[in-house]
Amino acid sequence: WREVSYSENNDVWRIHTVCAVSLTGVNNWVRMPYIPRGNANRLYIEMKFSMRTCDEYPHPENLSQCKETFDLLYYEAESDFANSMMPTWDASTYKKLDTVAADRKFTDINHAEINTETRSIPITRKGVYFAFRDMGSCTSLIRVKVYYIQCPSTVVNFAIFPNTSTAQVVTDVVQTTGRCVEYAAAEREPSYLCKSSGIWYLPSGGCKCISGYQPEGQSKCTECPVGTYKWETGSGICQTCPSHSYASSRKSVECTCDPGYFRSPTDSKSKACTRPPSNPRNLSEQFSDQSTIRLQWDKPTDKGGRDDLTYRVACEQCRTGTEYLPARSKFNHTHVTLTGLYPNTEYTISIYAENGVSGVSGVQRKATVVVITEAALPSRVENIRVLSKDVHHISLAWDKPNDPSIIIEEYEVKFYSLSDPYNISRVHVEKQNISIKGLDPTHVYVFQVRAKTTEGWGEFSESIHITLEDIGSRPAPSEAPIGIIAGAIVAVVACMVIVIIMVILLRRSVIVFLKRNHRACAEKNVSDCETLQYSNVTVPLFTPPGAVRTYIDPHTYEDPQQAVREFTKEIDASHIIIESVIGGGEFGDVCKGKLRLPGKMDMCVAIKTLKPGASEKNRLDFLTEASIMGQFDDPNVIYLEGVVTKSNPIMIVTEYMENGSLDSFLRNNDGKFTSIQLVGMLRGIAAGMRYLSEMGYVHRDLAARNILVNENLVCKVSDFGLSREIDTQDNTDGAYTTKGGKIPVRWTAPEAIAFRKFTSSSDVWSYGVVSWEVLAYGERPYWNWSNQDVIKAVDKGYRLPPPMDCPEATYQLMLDCWQKERSHRPKFAAIVKTLEKLIRAPELLRKIAKQKQPDLLDPETTDVTRYTSIQDWLTSIKMDRYIETFLTAGFLNMDMVSHITLKDLLNMEITLIGHQKKIMNSVQTLRAQMNQLDQINSLHIEGGVQLSEGFLV
Repeated sequence: WREVSYSENNDVWRIHTVCAVSLTGVNNWVRMPYIPRGNANRLYIEMKFSMRTCDEYPHPENLSQCKETFDLLYYEAESDFANSMMPTWDASTYKKLDTVAADRKFTDINHAEINTETRSIPITRKGVYFAFRDMGSCTSLIRVKVYYIQCPSTVVNFAIFPNTSTAQVVTDVVQTTGRCVEYAAAEREPSYLCKSSGIWYLPSGGCKCISGYQPEGQSKCTECPVGTYKWETGSGICQTCPSHSYASSRKSVECTCDPGYFRSPTDSKSKACTRPPSNPRNLSEQFSDQSTIRLQWDKPTDKGGRDDLTYRVACEQCRTGTEYLPARSKFNHTHVTLTGLYPNTEYTISIYAENGVSGVSGVQRKATVVVITEAALPSRVENIRVLSKDVHHISLAWDKPNDPSIIIEEYEVKFYSLSDPYNISRVHVEKQNISIKGLDPTHVYVFQVRAKTTEGWGEFSESIHITLEDIGSRPAPSEAPIGIIAGAIVAVVACMVIVIIMVILLRRSVIVFLKRNHRACAEKNVSDCETLQYSNVTVPLFTPPGAVRTYIDPHTYEDPQQAVREFTKEIDASHIIIESVIGGGEFGDVCKGKLRLPGKMDMCVAIKTLKPGASEKNRLDFLTEASIMGQFDDPNVIYLEGVVTKSNPIMIVTEYMENGSLDSFLRNNDGKFTSIQLVGMLRGIAAGMRYLSEMGYVHRDLAARNILVNENLVCKVSDFGLSREIDTQDNTDGAYTTKGGKIPVRWTAPEAIAFRKFTSSSDVWSYGVVSWEVLAYGERPYWNWSNQDVIKAVDKGYRLPPPMDCPEATYQLMLDCWQKERSHRPKFAAIVKTLEKLIRAPELLRKIAKQKQPDLLDPETTDVTRYTSIQDWLTSIKMDRYIETFLTAGFLNMDMVSHITLKDLLNMEITLIGHQKKIMNSVQTLRAQMNQLDQINSLHIEGGVQLSEGFLV
């Protein structure tokens, strides 16, 4: 190759030329300098050259070899190392890119034809050498250009995309991530595709101008001017400040409210600033009696420019059990009724008018009224007893109502015969006894007594039934009527036919079930296959005749995965976003998160995860719980949204309950709910259990800890795991260990503990304990008693006492649930009806259940009678701060303490509810123990008392 000059358009170029056509063995090379790759992924080489044709050569006899092509080769290297020897001048050292031929060849040297050819290579090292090899052509290399292609820097959707080199492969694209322009934030990560042609393609994502800045065109964000604001990142422009607000600086995120005006935390930044309402007007007493006050008022003249006006009631002297109708706060009626008040007491009641900005303003608008309740009527007469009786005469006596502050004017005795209940006789006496003559000895009489004071008549006592003469048994007829005998025979035959049909149907069902489970039964005794086994705890395999069984036990499936597929919905794990861990479950963590299903709004959910390394048994139990939950769909049963089983970790996704478990929720809100609200919670739990029992499902672990509460105070039954691993060192939940597993003794019916048999009736017993937990605001059932003491006490007839301020109606429902004979316990459907009746008639909840007298023989009961001074007694109950208060009020000994009332505590200005409860509970114990000591001493005087052994209550 020779370097010569070439002229084109009056420009002179230095070119390389070769024309060794008359020689043999031609092998001419020319190599370009080292070319660094830079940012290139693929290099392009453009060649301009001319080539003479061999056919028109003027002296063909002199041609030894003549070609009309040349070779283009390249060599990749990490650095510029080449010299005259390296790389070696042979085709095996270089990579051949192409054999280049001319499209146009010339014959006349004075009229050369110029060819342009372009080739490209993917480059992987830091640089490259290009070489041209001639083997007998007549060629001139006029110009060689080496370059690479890139997509130029650009701004799209407020994101800057830099210069981007194309890919190594021509058909590939390069995805480039953009950077937001100044004062913009990524809404979704911006990206752009760079094609091999150097053209940008298919933008996605992008940025938006941040708060305080607005878009200008598509590539710039500018600050908001004075008097405008923009409070969120987005494509919107700056807005003028709403009414009663201003923005004094540029790039404002929100406008500042004018003095005296405020914005609620829940208000949009675009809403006008508002102010609290004015005071309620014309507050007055509409009605009052011994325990009730009804107030009414007019709306404020100024609502503050808002439409969310509500009212709140504040009563300084009201006790914890006071009920407010329609509510204590957040209501919009212009009247309120307070019930459960003390008689003859002065109450200062304030009505606050509030709206959405009252809290942030610190301004309270109220109207106040002072109301004195009427004096009390006498309480109910107690302990009606027979002093003597004969054939036509009876003498009765009774105790004075238990209120030393009232003066009884007279008593009224009402009685009638059961055979003629409409013929009622009434007798008025001033003493606490009466003698009645002229009665019929063959009749059963009903007696009731009530007392009268200056305020009127009190309630009648509980009725007692008395017969003057025992009636002997009557002789049976000598012969049974023939009709009765015939009817009995027909009944017996009909019963036998029904039994035979049931046996045949049951036999067929057993055969089908045994065929389905022959593998599992092959390793068991025949009797084992007749029940579903939960260790030693069993439930019937077949529903009793006549019942509709819709619940299917997952244990009947040989493959638990089949039950999961049949009863649950599989959720793609990518649709679940875990936000936080809110607790630890039996199998793993319990998390709060979001469920994002295509086409639906985000849903707040709870997520149970199976911990890594869990055993196969834990995995099966985990899936079993999901299979159980998936069969239930009731407003008061926790709802299963779906499961994740096709990826790890395995998850159970349920609806999210904001207030968590019921026991913790009640403990954290002690005394904050009305009786109606608590009964509403009980109704929800009972409704959920009614649904489960109608499906044929037995819960076995119904307790307040397994009830979840949402933001609307709706209670839902949860925790359907059949196998629970409870730490033997932790007795928090009171699990009683047996050979057959763990049983929560404090919540479990006696027959379930004794015989390991769980039924819907045993769930009713547990529901009674849950009701006690609710009314006691999450207190632990049976307190700190051991499990063995609980079992012994319940077996001997002990039942939990009514909680403080527990309505008598709800406590009676608890006692019904705790009937020892399970057939005597109510069904859940009946419980729901009872609670709905109480909700519709809240006056039935006013009567408070009386506290049972503690037994002196109960080891958990403190012997209060051993204290000889006020100081010792108050110190023992940690109320020693009131020693001087009691002594100043004139309570100098324990006998005087036994007569203390709640009114006395209020007069001594002991206003803390917790302290009042603690003192009055101890006083009630003192009274009961003093009465029992008197009774025991009386029995010893008469000849002694026999005390049975064991756990007595």
